[in-house]
Amino acid sequence: MPQVDTHCPYCALQCGMSLDGARVTPRDFPVNAGGLCQKGWTSGSLLTGPKRLTTPMLRVNGALEPVSWDFALDFVARKLQAIRAEHGPDGVAIFGGGGLTNEKAYLLGKFARVALGTSQIDYNGRWCMSSAAAAGIKAFGADRGMPFPVTDLKSADVVLLAGANPAETMPPFTQHLRGTDLIVVDPRRTPTAELAGLHLAPAPGTDLALALGILHAVVEGGHLDQSYVDDRTSGFGEMWRIAASWWPERAERVTGVSAADMRLAAEKLAGARNAYVLTARGTEQHATGTATVGAWINLALSLGLPGRKGSGYGCLTGQGNGQGGREHGQKADQLPGYRKLDDPAAREYVAGVWGVDAAGLPGPGRSATELLEALGQENGPKALMVFGSNVVVSAPRSQRVQDRLASLDFLVVADFVLSETAALADVVLPVTQWAEEDGTLTNLEGRILLRRKALTPPPGVRSDLDVLTGLAHRLGQPENRFPADAETVFEELRIASKGGIADYSGVSYDRLRAGEALHWPVPAEDHPGTPRMFLDAFAHPDGRARFVPVEHTGPAELPDDEFPLQATTGRVLQHYQSGAQTRLIDELNEVVPEAFVEVHPDTAKRAGLEEGDRALVRSRRGETVARVRFTQSLKPDLVFLPFHFPGEQRANLFTNPALDPVSRMPEFKVCAVSLSTVDGAA
Repeated sequence: MPQVDTHCPYCALQCGMSLDGARVTPRDFPVNAGGLCQKGWTSGSLLTGPKRLTTPMLRVNGALEPVSWDFALDFVARKLQAIRAEHGPDGVAIFGGGGLTNEKAYLLGKFARVALGTSQIDYNGRWCMSSAAAAGIKAFGADRGMPFPVTDLKSADVVLLAGANPAETMPPFTQHLRGTDLIVVDPRRTPTAELAGLHLAPAPGTDLALALGILHAVVEGGHLDQSYVDDRTSGFGEMWRIAASWWPERAERVTGVSAADMRLAAEKLAGARNAYVLTARGTEQHATGTATVGAWINLALSLGLPGRKGSGYGCLTGQGNGQGGREHGQKADQLPGYRKLDDPAAREYVAGVWGVDAAGLPGPGRSATELLEALGQENGPKALMVFGSNVVVSAPRSQRVQDRLASLDFLVVADFVLSETAALADVVLPVTQWAEEDGTLTNLEGRILLRRKALTPPPGVRSDLDVLTGLAHRLGQPENRFPADAETVFEELRIASKGGIADYSGVSYDRLRAGEALHWPVPAEDHPGTPRMFLDAFAHPDGRARFVPVEHTGPAELPDDEFPLQATTGRVLQHYQSGAQTRLIDELNEVVPEAFVEVHPDTAKRAGLEEGDRALVRSRRGETVARVRFTQSLKPDLVFLPFHFPGEQRANLFTNPALDPVSRMPEFKVCAVSLSTVDGAA
């Protein structure tokens, strides 16, 4: 095939690249301006790797054996029908992924609710963006990670990044921060913090108190944008009744960040002509994640930033289609267009598009963590189908999840490699990957992108859309209800999203092929899209943004004598998510071949550990083994581990599954642990 312009398979920056076969060339696209990170440069290796799955497999006498597609799909359909007959529609569950295209996410939600009739569907984006989404909806009435183009950041005087490390997670993003006065909030001295003029390092789980302290400094310093608050917001008084008690000196005692630095951050933000407050996983992945993001939004509102060209609040989406993946139906409570499943009008409209009775659609189901915990239980699903996720590595309390998968009557996994989750399946279905199919994704700025097919998949491989179509037909659905062609699916998605918050009805493949920059909402075919939201009004009925009262409560779990340290987790430059893809690429795996634990040298030596030793990191839930790395800049009571590795190296063996009450996000970012030698552990 000729050289094809497409997009990177990894993060939500969705850098532009061109493919000539499997050879990658960076492309001059706004978000990356001709740059790529190591993962992007090596992404072509995924297309030719020797561990590619090319035939369906069925577990026979404990081993996976190759079978034909017809046999595999017939077998899966019969098993699903039998389990539904015995246990009802909710006896079958679906688990999706934030890397699936919009078309796949849409058809997966439709398949669950129409072909299976189950309410039990959620996806791994619940662990990435749900707290920011919930906070954004509360404050603005709509959730689009960044409601402005990435390139707007270049005009900023000051940018505050809270819980974000783009220098490692999405390196091309950092070019948009050049020339800005950067404030970074992170417990660690990350590569991003090294770029900052001001690094605020709060104790893990205290970001909310820090945001309250800075907001207090804004008000006490006379920097509150009173006219903006009066004209464009509501709820300031109720919010301030809590924030008024968080003077910087009080916040200092909780966070460890000096009151002087809080006041300096407030002055920098207030003194800027253009300023942005940006958040990411470090603020979200807590049992108080929604409230914590809400506190940073309150700070941005107090300065009059959101809805003003050249300034604003935004969230850095993580997964490649983390934005679009949550807009079109694979979340437990979502219908296409970012409609709510419990909204009668939304149910009627979408049911009409699907040609079914709204009364027959199931209601909202369990969130991701709760869904996995329910597997195989008395009132839980007995079968699970997984598309685009590797929950054995990525889920909190991952050994528990592995045990729950083993308790199922039936597990089906669609993937292009034998991931740790696929290796446990009763049926494995080999599917196409990013460059072998057409499809759309929505990047971190709400821009809808066409990722084009650049090469033919190996013989024997089918797309996820083909899989869903084949199964739907076998489950008795009409031939035309589940199309397998991506553009045909998108045409239906357009209609299903029309009138919703995330309105794609004016988007078409032809417009995308022509290179139009279309940021949703795009409510008509002659509409130019909405690169900057909220300039005239916010999405609440009265057009005003909401200050939301939030109070600091701290981590769900505190250190004690048995577990005296705090652990936090995150990503490294060379790997992505569960590592199922990047661990297969030699150039990346040679740099970071195994899990490690960053620890202050004094802390390590008190535990009897030297640099390079294998250490046991243990919590109340489990333990993991990792190689010791001395990090002088780390706080003595803190350790850091990446979460990309399998087996005994899984960081999520010990993380805390405590859930945010609103978003149902687990507390990945902080838990109490002990550190010891492997041989000396109890």
